[in-house]
Formats: sequence, C-alpha cells, structure tokens
Amino acid sequence: MKHMTRFIAYINTRRPEALQHAVELLDWLEEMGISCFFAPESAIAIGRPELAIEEGDIVADFKLAIALGGDGSVLRTVKAVSDHEIPVLGINFGRIGYLSGVEPSLSRQRISQFLEGDFYLEKRMRLKIESPIVENPLYALNELVVEKVDPGRTVRLGLEINGDFFTSYATDALIVATPTGSTAYSMSARGPIIDPMNQAILLTPVAPHSLFDRALVLSPDDELKISVLPDCEASFAVDGNVSGNLDLGDSITCSSAEKPALLVSFGGSNFHQALKEKFGLSDR
Repeated sequence: MKHMTRFIAYINTRRPEALQHAVELLDWLEEMGISCFFAPESAIAIGRPELAIEEGDIVADFKLAIALGGDGSVLRTVKAVSDHEIPVLGINFGRIGYLSGVEPSLSRQRISQFLEGDFYLEKRMRLKIESPIVENPLYALNELVVEKVDPGRTVRLGLEINGDFFTSYATDALIVATPTGSTAYSMSARGPIIDPMNQAILLTPVAPHSLFDRALVLSPDDELKISVLPDCEASFAVDGNVSGNLDLGDSITCSSAEKPALLVSFGGSNFHQALKEKFGLSDR
C-alpha cells in the first residue's frame, strides 16, 4: 500500500450515525497512512474543514470514493467522481440499499479487501443528458424525468428516437432510466425491473392519457429526444434533482454516457437478494 493513497468521502450529514462512523473511519485510515478528503459540508460537519475538497479539484489519482448514507449519497458521489473513473464504495446508513451495499459493521473489512485487490468492479451504465438550455452535459445513474409543471393538467411531449419521430405523449411525466434506475421512480410507474449489469435505455410514461401506455426497453445505442409540444411547459430532473424548465419548443436529448459509474462490490452482485428483501419474497 502506497503512503500517498488518497480517498474522498461524501457523508449524508443529516444522519448522526453516518457522521460518527466517518470520524472513526478517518482515524483508522490516517493511522494506515491513507489521506481522506471530504466534500466541503462533510468536512465541516466532522470538524475537519482542512480536509475539504471542491468538486472541481477532484482528479483521477484518488483511489476510492466512499459514500456514507443511503442510495442518494451514492448517486451524489457517482456524479462527482465518475468522469474521473474513480470507483465508489457505498456504506449503507439508509434502508435497503440497492447501491450502498456495505453495512457499517463491515466497512473496515471491505476497505481492507479493496486495498488488497479482493473486490469486483460493477460497470453501471449512465445517461448523458444535453439540451440547448444547459451549458454542459448532465449525467444520470438512475434517470432523467421530464414532467408537467401545472398539477391540474398533463404535459404534451414528443419523442424522437435516433432522429425519427416516434410518438407524442399526453402524460404526467416521461422517465428515461438506466437499468440501475429501473428500481427507482420507473418501477413506481410500473416499468420493468432490469438487472443493473445490463445495457439498455428504459422509457416509462407516468399516467399517460393515450392508448399506447407501455414502457419501452431500448438499445443503449439509441438517442432519445424529448420536445415540449403546444401549449405546455415542463420541468426536468436528473437523479431526483430538478435541473431546469423547458418551454414550448424546447427539447432535451438523452443517450448512453461514454464513461460508466464504477461501483465496488464483494462476492458478485447482490441485486437479486436486495430485491427479495425489499419485496419480502420468501425462499420457498
């Protein structure tokens, strides 16, 4: 293990148990000669503001990114580090974690395994989201949602696939999801569940007012363009964060990102077990 090994960590600062665990984990890492930096609010919350690092200062030589929280914390960490191809380890302080798979009691053991090379890297597809109204591309591990603004009416959205008009929707929202995101908002709209190690783009309408109300599982090579039709406006959210508004005629394009998210796992994927636990499925 090299002395200059560097980690970065993101903490759900609303969870006292995650903050306490981060303090203990930091002491242990520093004893081993590992430097660990934190998102600014995380560094302040644990009383170590000198360890704060801004997102723009992250570089590819960080060996590991640690998310202490639930799946939301993993999504935030992935957003910050995936362009630098830094692997992400999620320590679960939420409920059943699809993404944050390590329980706190095993965190030191799992980090030691990581340092020894005893781990798997899951390459999770991300979405690249572009629009004339945003300066730089946005990226999603779970989904893009284009939804109505007025709660009293639907939004009309046109869908093009690879430059060809497919259909229009009068709907509450359109969800464009990855296989990882198939168990998030898309699932609540009765979209199919897809193993997260697959490569696909999933389109799920929410409460559509049309005869064609089916979810579509599309090729990862497809490019989807969603446009706002008369006389509506819409908003869009990326991984649950509202990112902007779309006026009449505005459009947003979604395709597979070049670089996937890299999630650290041990003993292979636990996706099926997580599904069983979430839905209370029996062993018989």
